[in-house]
Amino acid sequence: MSKDAVMSRRERLRAETSREIKAIALRQLADGGPGAISLRGIAREMGMTARAIYSYFPTRDDLITALISGIAVSLAEAVETASNGVPDTDPGGRLMAWGQALREWALAHPESFRLFYGHPIPGYQPPEDGPVDRTARRVCRDLTRLVAVAWPHARRHQPDDTSWSDLHPDYVAKIQADLPDVPPAAAALALRVWGRMHGLVALEIDGHIHPVAGNPAALHRAEMLDLVRSLGLAERP
Repeated sequence: MSKDAVMSRRERLRAETSREIKAIALRQLADGGPGAISLRGIAREMGMTARAIYSYFPTRDDLITALISGIAVSLAEAVETASNGVPDTDPGGRLMAWGQALREWALAHPESFRLFYGHPIPGYQPPEDGPVDRTARRVCRDLTRLVAVAWPHARRHQPDDTSWSDLHPDYVAKIQADLPDVPPAAAALALRVWGRMHGLVALEIDGHIHPVAGNPAALHRAEMLDLVRSLGLAERP
C-alpha cells in the first residue's frame, strides 16, 4: 500500500472524528446552552483521552471557532445556492429565495442557528479577522449585493438621506471594501432587510411563532412578499 493511500485513510479517519466531536458539541449546546460545551466531556463520551482530543482542538475556543465557521459556510452555501437559482432579471425573486433558504436552513439546523446568531458564549473570544468573521462577512456581502441590485427599483420607496456617518465605521469599511459602488442608503436598506428576514426566523426558532401562528411557513412567505413589495419589486409567483 502506498504512503499516499495510507495518509488518505488517516485523513479520512481524522475528518470523521472531527465531525463527531463537533456533532457532540452541538448536542451539548442543545442540552445545556453555550456554556455546556466541554472538550473533556466530549472525550469521555467518545472514549478518548483528553490528550487525544486536544490533538484535534487544543482549546474549547478552537472547537467553537471551528463549529461556527462550519455553520457559517453551510448557511452561506444554502442562501447563495437558492438565490443563484433565480434569474438575475428577477431581483425580487432572488431576495425571496434567499429569505426562504435562510428559514429552511435554520429549521433544519436550529442549534447551529442559535450558536451563530444567539447570545455570546461565555468566555469565548473569536480570533480577529478569523474564519468566523470572514464567513459571516460572506453572508452579509451576499445579501447586500442582492439589495444593491434591487436599489434602483427600491430607492423611490425608501429614504435616501442616509450618509456613511450614520452607519458603524466597521460596517462601512467592510461594505466599501467588498462592494465599493453601493451607496450608503442601500447599505442601510440591506441592514433593514436583514432585520426583517432574521427577526421572524429567530422568533420561530426560539418557539415564539407556533403558539400564535397555525402556519408559520405561510406567515414567513407573507412577510417576504411584503418585503419585496416594499422595495418596489414584483413578487415571484
